[in-house]
Amino acid sequence: MAEPGDEISQRAVAAALSNPRLVAAALDLHDNRIPEAERALRAYLKEDPFDVAAIRLLAEVAARIGRFRDSETLLRRALDLAPGFGAARANLATVLYRQNRPVEAIAELDRLLDDDLDPDSLGPANLKAAALGRIGEFEEALGLYEAILKDAPNQPRVWMSYAHTLKTVGRGGEGISAYRRALDLNPHLGEVWWSLANLKTYRFSDDDVAAMQKALETPSLSDADRLHLDFALGKALEDRKDHAASFAHYAAGNALRRKSDRYDADAVTAFVDESLAFFTPAFFAERKGVGCQARDPVFILGMPRAGSTLIEQILSSHSMIEGTQELADMPFLARRGGKYPARLADLDAADFKKLGEEYLERTRVQRKTDRPMFIDKLPNNWAHVAFIHLILPNATIIDARRHPLACGFSNFKQHFARGQDFSYDLADMGRYYADYVRLMAHIDAALPGRVHRTIHERMIDHTESEIRALVSACKLDFEDATLRFFETGRAVRTPSSEQVRRPVNREGTEAWKGFESWLDPLKAALGPVLDAYPEAPPAFHR
Repeated sequence: MAEPGDEISQRAVAAALSNPRLVAAALDLHDNRIPEAERALRAYLKEDPFDVAAIRLLAEVAARIGRFRDSETLLRRALDLAPGFGAARANLATVLYRQNRPVEAIAELDRLLDDDLDPDSLGPANLKAAALGRIGEFEEALGLYEAILKDAPNQPRVWMSYAHTLKTVGRGGEGISAYRRALDLNPHLGEVWWSLANLKTYRFSDDDVAAMQKALETPSLSDADRLHLDFALGKALEDRKDHAASFAHYAAGNALRRKSDRYDADAVTAFVDESLAFFTPAFFAERKGVGCQARDPVFILGMPRAGSTLIEQILSSHSMIEGTQELADMPFLARRGGKYPARLADLDAADFKKLGEEYLERTRVQRKTDRPMFIDKLPNNWAHVAFIHLILPNATIIDARRHPLACGFSNFKQHFARGQDFSYDLADMGRYYADYVRLMAHIDAALPGRVHRTIHERMIDHTESEIRALVSACKLDFEDATLRFFETGRAVRTPSSEQVRRPVNREGTEAWKGFESWLDPLKAALGPVLDAYPEAPPAFHR
């Protein structure tokens, strides 16, 4: 039988350290032998279903393979049996964070942390700082990072996370210093080199290039460090106009990243095909007037690296609109509860209204001002634009579009933390872009005028008229501050954070031309979309 409180937590830790079966399972987990670990732990728990150490290990198995809900259930079971089991609570906070539930993660972490950080609490404190950043509490996150680094100054990954947050709030110089401190501690940490490259405005020295090349020669270098170094060297050599060597590093980094991803281009095409057949003009007409009538959200969607951060910065300079970040709530709501989009046929007006209200409630934690409107700039929401219309018919929807070769190559040389698995292969990228254009063209036909489209090249060449059109699309009066968007002091959480703090310029808009001889797979996959840009080809179907 289980015993309550801290005593059972201490017993659990002791059991994990002394029981040879659990030690063996933990070693399997450490060496990524997931099936072996899972079989051993399930067999063990059949014999002793109350062993919280084994429950926690099985929860880690579930988390490793992306079954976060299962992991959460197991961890809550362990904590029911042993409320003082700190390691299980820390694991629960991590699983909640990975499910984009930062507020709940913070609540669990607060039960572990006190005012004085000790060595055992540095991991939870670092996670809490990251979760605070996820909900826009950047100053509190910075304070926590500073407290961690005061007590443990030799933590390169914490210096890196601290630098990320400094960059986000516009303290770029301090961020660079923090990245440099991380490299002083670990010059092989590829993610830090990439983070410097990802500032976009940063230029590496010859000594930096030599240091990265030397790091790449390290036999024991992990794939994660290697691919980040390849992406960073690609940027450094691109800045030097050494296009062949630059592309070789970009290609190597993408190939390594693609090994660990399971992107299915056919599945995306099939989803778009299904959406074209499902979302007919009659379907929308039958549901006219449904949904939550609030006009708070402004959705900026489309391809990544298509100018969405610039649009966000412009609109966030308006007194009525608050910028937030790329929010994961809309895809979660769209795909929850069954097959999407087919399940929408079974929803009634009350369901659509409730979903719109739920979206507003879920995103409320991101809103830090009393401005009546806010931005959700998750680019992948193009796949859910019909759903957005149905649950929030008065929301503004802006499609940020950029030349397919410029956009495609910009994605290819960008290493994303998560969520853009199409971007690591040129042919996959071309298909993804073409499928995006197909769906948006269909929405234009089924719901004429519903989506406002901003063409990146027009924004650069005709900035004021394009900005005025953006503000008008939001049904707001024009404000001069939107023309001085680069003066707006706000947190920006995307790779373009430094670029949008400067006036509009043409830098980087034609970078792809130096690499054109390597872009044939992208061109072939784009097909007629390339020649028809910026519009969709007539009667474009696969």
